[in-house]
Amino acid sequence: MREYELNLRISEPLGLELLAVNAGEVIEVDLRVQAVEEGVLATGSVIATASGECTRCLKPITWPIGEDFTELFYYQVHGNRQPKKGFNSKSMDSEDIDSTEDDLRFMDGDDIDLEPVIRDAIILNLDVNPLCQEDCPGIEATQGKNWGYLPSDQIQSPQDPRWSALKDFPLKN
Repeated sequence: MREYELNLRISEPLGLELLAVNAGEVIEVDLRVQAVEEGVLATGSVIATASGECTRCLKPITWPIGEDFTELFYYQVHGNRQPKKGFNSKSMDSEDIDSTEDDLRFMDGDDIDLEPVIRDAIILNLDVNPLCQEDCPGIEATQGKNWGYLPSDQIQSPQDPRWSALKDFPLKN
């Protein structure tokens, strides 16, 4: 077993259109790699900060990311369906590993590719509609100003002229 603390500077944005870890930012990865019977088990945590804008009021926001991951990298399976021999490895039958599965990851010699695992840990756990605060009121439709900055006596619900005919409609309880 080996443990690593990695600081990875990314070269391209990682995330969604409204919220992403920007290019040049550092992603911290605490990684633990250990040999198991089937291959190498990588467990760790990813820490980063994404930046973007609120989907309601378009105010700039920062979003802390702290996600854990666990991924098993199988020993490379050759044409005879035998795994690469490593520590504690046994021969496997074709039923043990289905190499057509897209979810399985294999070692490339003695190397493992952590980029897809780290990318998944970040992207799959980002909020699709990030908000600056839980009760963000958004932007007022006619003036285009943030509701949070408008005076409290201003009407908070815009008047839709299509409903004006029902304004004096008599309702019975």
